Parts: sequence; structure tokens; C-alpha cells
Amino acid sequence: MLSKAFLSFFFIGYAPKAPGTFGSAATIPLILLLGYAGIQLWQLIVLILLLILFSSIVTEKIQQEIGLHDPQWIVIDEVIGMLTTWAFVFPSKDWLSILLVFALFRVFDIVKIWPASYFDKKIKHGFGTIFDDVISGIMAGIVLLVAKIFL
Repeated sequence: MLSKAFLSFFFIGYAPKAPGTFGSAATIPLILLLGYAGIQLWQLIVLILLLILFSSIVTEKIQQEIGLHDPQWIVIDEVIGMLTTWAFVFPSKDWLSILLVFALFRVFDIVKIWPASYFDKKIKHGFGTIFDDVISGIMAGIVLLVAKIFL
């Protein structure tokens, strides 16, 4: 039960429609909380790395138990992807930046440009379930960072 609560980001992943979008949106208060709590960039990076490691292990265990790769209710990968995207514009916490983090991450998460598509389709371990969203978050973050620099 605790594993499912964690992987579904406190059961947000059980939303009847668009659980990934709900999981991403539910990350916004976490980003704001971390931002206003004064987290440092290095701490955010350590948090992301620990979440990747722990989530990959727990996801693999659950996927083996239920016999299903990447069930929709697992949205911790969206949480990690959103945090990864935000890291590129850290410590921005204004609404425009947060909205762009959300929108760009969702686009890259849905489209799954290579190498995200590789991890999504070819790596059946829990790591693949998690890491395709990390790659999408990196891509979205790069686009957001470049846009902030040049616009």
C-alpha cells in the first residue's frame, strides 16, 4: 500500500483520466514548497537522483508483482520529470515559469522524442519506466532555458 501511495504520488495517479497530467499538475505545489523553503540547486539535484534510484527499484518490484510494464497510475515519474525540468530554470517560482515547466514537460512527455522513446519502449525494467520522463524533463528544461536566455 505504501509503495502504491508513493508511486501514484499520494493516489493522484488513480485519476480516471489523464493521470500523467494530474501527476504533473500535482507537482506544482511541491515545486513551490521547495522553492519557498529555500532548497539549493545541489539539494534539488540530489533529491532528483535519490527519487530516480528509489522509484526505479520500487517501480520494478510493483511491475513484477502486477505483471504490467508502466501502468498509468504510476506518476512518480512525472513528478521527477517536472522537478528535472524545473532544475533548468531553478530557482524560478513565478507563475509563468511554473506554467512553462508544466506545459513543456507535458509536451515532451507525451511526444517522447528519442532517446525518451527508447527508454519508454525498450527498457522494461522500472528504470525505463522512470527514466523516459527524466529524459523528457531534460529536453523540456533545455528548451525552457534557451527560451529564457534568448527571449
